[in-house]
Amino acid sequence: MDFKKSKAPVNTITWDTAKLAEPTGNVYESVMIVAKRANQISVEMKEELNRKLQEFASYTDNLEEVFENREQIEISRFYERLPKATALAVTEFMVEDNVYHRNPSRDEKI
Repeated sequence: MDFKKSKAPVNTITWDTAKLAEPTGNVYESVMIVAKRANQISVEMKEELNRKLQEFASYTDNLEEVFENREQIEISRFYERLPKATALAVTEFMVEDNVYHRNPSRDEKI
């Protein structure tokens, strides 16, 4: 996923619960869908950040030497400035309508 191109707000915004419930008919189900997607996004972001920071890892046993790598600091700052995973998930669910979801208990009744 490309987090740079996301249109999610960086600041916290308030969502209308009625609009949040529209796609599923239940506000709690919508919140759970968003929460699960936010967890997925969070894991993706963390794995990507760890891969990028792994390049700067030093495997020396000398505790006296502490290196401050400018590139590493810039990468960390970039990820700190990104929208949070919950904001990305809500934007995907509400604005972009880009989250696939299904309820197995409803599928059995049909």
